[in-house]
Amino acid sequence: MSKRVLAVLGMAAALAACSEGTGPGAPRTVSLTFTSGPAGGPLFSRMGVADDTIISGSDVLVITRAQIVLREIELKRENDDLCESGVEGDDDGCEEFETGPMLVDLPLGGLAETAITIEADTGTYDEIDFEVHKTEGSGDAAFITAHPEFDGLSIRVEGTWNGTPFVYTSDLDVEQENELVPPLVITETTGTNVTLRVDISTWFRNGSGVLVDPASGNQGGQNESAIKENIKVSFHAFEDEDRDGDDSDES
Repeated sequence: MSKRVLAVLGMAAALAACSEGTGPGAPRTVSLTFTSGPAGGPLFSRMGVADDTIISGSDVLVITRAQIVLREIELKRENDDLCESGVEGDDDGCEEFETGPMLVDLPLGGLAETAITIEADTGTYDEIDFEVHKTEGSGDAAFITAHPEFDGLSIRVEGTWNGTPFVYTSDLDVEQENELVPPLVITETTGTNVTLRVDISTWFRNGSGVLVDPASGNQGGQNESAIKENIKVSFHAFEDEDRDGDDSDES
């Protein structure tokens, strides 16, 4: 099974903080891992094929690639709102994974991929915040040059709907706050990992929860609003020390 690559733009500062060979168990480190699909494992994945297949009655949705642009990914320290103030210098309550736009190729087929490992200050962190980011303007010029297909977009999904190829795109631009329960604890002698699960199986459904053609969610489509709302609530963050995409604290 070929391993998907997480394309990262502007990670130099974060990666410079990493010592070679560090992982989630190394002292004062924290890594960020991505996975997709519902809690408890993959969807109807086929052995040896890294895609997500969702079946509902006679409808078959196969997702072969799902990409999302994130920005301002940061851990928030417990009981500390300084990083939300927006005032320069008042960010001691946060540890930043990535500030600039970051293109994530979400791992499919039940896989989990680690994107970033950083050295972090000791403490307890109870939230991971980020922005699903629509790229536009001069501030994103370098990113758009590298990824012109994302000009004015934040999400791109490829696959087939009942055997017919589709491309879904979205200009969703929204801030996300995900609580970490239990909180992450970073000490002088231990580190950890936080996994961000993006449940793609919930995205392409109408207001009644019925599976629909993703193309119907493109700009002006009848399911555009419903799919955008589904995406907003599809994120779940949790501590995942072995980085396997499984939340051992879920019941």
